[in-house]
This record gives sequence, structure tokens and C-alpha cells, in this order.
Amino acid sequence: MAAYWVVRVNVLDSKKLQAYAPLAAAVVEAHGGRYLARAGAHETTEGSDYGRNVIVCWPDMATAQTAYHSPEYQKARDVLGDGAERLFVIVDGLPN
Repeated sequence: MAAYWVVRVNVLDSKKLQAYAPLAAAVVEAHGGRYLARAGAHETTEGSDYGRNVIVCWPDMATAQTAYHSPEYQKARDVLGDGAERLFVIVDGLPN
């Protein structure tokens, strides 16, 4: 069953985000994830608005968690540091 990273982001430092993005993308590729949404137009209809929204699809929850906790992704997070305010959720998809 697929799982997803659902990430809402307010960019505070675009240079830090630019340094983070290729590192995060490499983790997604290396662990078999696939971007479904990455920034672009959006409408917040309830709750707090975030400037960017990212959704990554993973083969399963274990892979999504492994990718997030990998040393490579933790390095990407360190590079981003205080460059963004984020809401980051790993969620199981529905059965097929």
C-alpha cells in the first residue's frame, strides 16, 4: 500500500531552500519515491496557509519512513535548517 510525504512549507530563506532541494530530490529518487506535487498553484480552503506544498508518493510506509530517517535526508534537513517553517506528515494511503 502506498504512503505519502505531505509537506507544507513557508520559505524563510530561499538560498537555504535552494541548497536543500537537490539533496531532498536525490533521497526521493534513491528510495523510489515520486513527486506528485511540488509547489505550484494551490488554494488553502481551511486552516493556515503555507506558500509551498509538496506531496511525495512512496511504495509503502516503511520506505517513506526509511527515506525520511536516512542519513542523506537528515543531512538535507540540516542544510535547510531554519530556512523554512514546515508541517511534515508521513501518511499511509488507502488499500487498492
